Amino acid sequence: MSHDPRPIAIALMGPTASGKTALALEWAQRLGGEIVSVDSALVYRGLDVGAAKPSALERQTVTHHLIDIREPWQRYSAADFASDARQAMQAIAGRGRLPILAGGTGLYFRALLEGLSPMPEADPATRAEIAAEAAQQGWARMHEQLAAIDPLAAARIKPGDPQRIQRALEVYRLSGKPISAWQAESRLQRPPFRVLKLVLAPEQRRTLHTRIEQRFDQMLAAGFLDEVRQLRQLPGLQAVAEPLDLPAIRAVGYRQAWEHLDGATSAAEFRDRAIFATRQLAKRQLTWLRGELDARWYDPQRQRAALESALALFVAA
Repeated sequence: MSHDPRPIAIALMGPTASGKTALALEWAQRLGGEIVSVDSALVYRGLDVGAAKPSALERQTVTHHLIDIREPWQRYSAADFASDARQAMQAIAGRGRLPILAGGTGLYFRALLEGLSPMPEADPATRAEIAAEAAQQGWARMHEQLAAIDPLAAARIKPGDPQRIQRALEVYRLSGKPISAWQAESRLQRPPFRVLKLVLAPEQRRTLHTRIEQRFDQMLAAGFLDEVRQLRQLPGLQAVAEPLDLPAIRAVGYRQAWEHLDGATSAAEFRDRAIFATRQLAKRQLTWLRGELDARWYDPQRQRAALESALALFVAA
């Protein structure tokens, strides 16, 4: 087998409250690594307690990247992240250290590891047209239609995956260009690294739900509402007509806290709504992660030995 000269990187992925931060810190100290945050809330200054941002001590112990790089009234796109993260990874590797990507923002991971291409955005009329055809002919026939125009995509997408079939047909109808061609262009943007993708996820959903609830109560005890009160006093946020439309304030927990401080909910309602929103976020994250076919899944508590073995084999290779 020929030697792959590319430097290596580790991607610790998973739903919120699954233990990514703790493991990233441990591995970074052991392996001489630096952490690249893959979290859309951690880029914002002032979102500390409610975003479970690494502490000052943790950030002194291990170098972190892409944390506190924007004000909460500013926007930061997936394309911005991909560009910044690639530069951070290359700088880390240039120092002879190991980049460890850790976070739960799927769009950021996709932009960085798969690249972004300017393919057409979703078009409701075209989607409705395809859905109507599928209702008459069935998704198996729609898959055959896809195979005729884009055999590469059809080989990768299963006949029983209507969402991806619909998207592939939609892109072709809007642009006249197969989605596989768009994706090939985006792959050129990928960072020149060999990346081990590891998903940390408890085997039992109720375990994750318990962790989410316990962590949120810890945030409340640590002054989460006081943090949001301070955010509301920032002139930059007060100058925004609709602060709830900002990506930073839409972050899970912050929207619910903002509405509570507006008087829309009681303290109990706020807690319940925030925990529910966090569980829904975790559900969406898990759904996205199931599409990462080259990622390996581990329960960080029950399968720690297997997780360490996967790391050791990858680093040794």
